[in-house]
Amino acid sequence: MAVGQTPMQPGLLSSTVSFVEGRIAPNSIYAVLHRECRSLFPEEMFADLFAEDGRRSVPPMIVAVVMVLQRLEGLSDREAVDRFAFDVRWKYAAGGLDFDHPGFVHTVLVDMRARLAASERPHRIFERTVQVASQAGLVGRRRMLDSAPIYDAVATQDTVTLIRSAVRGLLRAADHVLRAELRSVLSSGDAYTDTGKPVIDWTDAAEREALIDSRARDGYALLAVLDGRQVSVEVGQAVALLATVLGQDLDQGGEGGVFRIARKVARDRVISTVDPEARHGRKTVARAFDGYKGHIAEDPDSEIITATRVTPGNTGDAEPAAELLADILPAEQAEQAEQAEQAEQAEQAEQAEVYADAAYGTGPMLARLEEAGIEAMVKTQPAGALGGRFSKDAFTVDLESGQVTCPNQVTAEIRRHRDGSGVAAFGAACASCLLRERCTTAKNGRDINLSPYEEHLARGRANSADPDWLARYRATRPKVERKIAHLMRRRHGGRRARVRGTTKIDADFSLLAAAVNLARLAVLGIVSRPTGAWATTLA
Repeated sequence: MAVGQTPMQPGLLSSTVSFVEGRIAPNSIYAVLHRECRSLFPEEMFADLFAEDGRRSVPPMIVAVVMVLQRLEGLSDREAVDRFAFDVRWKYAAGGLDFDHPGFVHTVLVDMRARLAASERPHRIFERTVQVASQAGLVGRRRMLDSAPIYDAVATQDTVTLIRSAVRGLLRAADHVLRAELRSVLSSGDAYTDTGKPVIDWTDAAEREALIDSRARDGYALLAVLDGRQVSVEVGQAVALLATVLGQDLDQGGEGGVFRIARKVARDRVISTVDPEARHGRKTVARAFDGYKGHIAEDPDSEIITATRVTPGNTGDAEPAAELLADILPAEQAEQAEQAEQAEQAEQAEQAEVYADAAYGTGPMLARLEEAGIEAMVKTQPAGALGGRFSKDAFTVDLESGQVTCPNQVTAEIRRHRDGSGVAAFGAACASCLLRERCTTAKNGRDINLSPYEEHLARGRANSADPDWLARYRATRPKVERKIAHLMRRRHGGRRARVRGTTKIDADFSLLAAAVNLARLAVLGIVSRPTGAWATTLA
């Protein structure tokens, strides 16, 4: 399929331009797309997705406009193509097409997403919005970081459903010969053909335990049959999923080695065989969710999203931070000459700053920012202490001399570990200390554990308590909370994922960020110059 050509000459009497202009705000996303869609999404931007000859596709510029508006308005594929067919604003946004311009089927959107996903630049629409903002001078060297839960698009499964679903998936992946061999070792009597739970008295603990044990034995019997055998990729993936499901939730013990549900929650527990990458996550101590996290970096001055990332829900907020800040962080493996050049450029540019809440205030994060010469406007949690006792901050830590002094002016040496961490043990000195009750209840006295990044953490805690620092932080960081609200304001396609799997959700999230960026660029009055440069009409 070859790239389709965008109509360049709308009809004199049938164009949507004269009807729409004057009825929408000039700084709306429809207006900016109408003016700039050909510059934003030129045909050559998508040329690598199509063959040089063949049947013409729907013009990719038109498809890109529809995809952006679809994500902004939270529509399904069928709803989006209907909107394009009957909403004159959409045809106006796609370059001022005629009222009777033909629509297209929803599978065109499916095909475009598949072509983008298989390409070397799957996020090119989002990257284009950042490129335009940068060329217009809207993106500086200050960033804000934040994340938000993205609820998965499937139901969380309990242990019995997980095991039965994983067994059913393995049987489905096997060819008819292997399937017959696998079914011959099943002893529970379960056919594993339906998705409903087996009919038992769920109030009877003995029946529940027998059900779990029998299905677990079926699962392990299947794994035993396939142990060490060469199998197809599909069967191998199904085997790995079954092994994971059996290993994460079950313990074996008692008479006869009965399998029971373990009294624990596995750290990286699979919660659904339909979407094996989804995870249990927590946004706060009191707020749990199932699914993924969407992470963003934003320029605080222009409020343009500069980077996005989607991770499983149990990923720490600070883990993808380096990727989000790749445009202002020097590469770790850069050569010395390149590092010197980057340092010189950084000195000539504005001071780089990163604003983030306490979830990002980890030792490695603070150390990386300091090494890169970036000011860390990142909150750091104060040292805690149980029962109102002395926290670590009440102790004087002298890393240079390798000593820690307690509130009673007793000094202990820091014993270093191989990883750079350390501990200062006060031991016997605590036995006769008058402040013991306010310090520790430990039999062997108080220990002060030190991180390999203790210097950075201590500095971060001191900054977080400084009124001037807090005033700067509070004047800037709320902007990223508003941007998260813009992204998540629609439940379908915003707060809740429309697709499954990290890769697809990541692509969908970046497209949503592209739509929000374009809406912001419209407010800022983005315009393209005849030279190809970009600027804004607002000072």
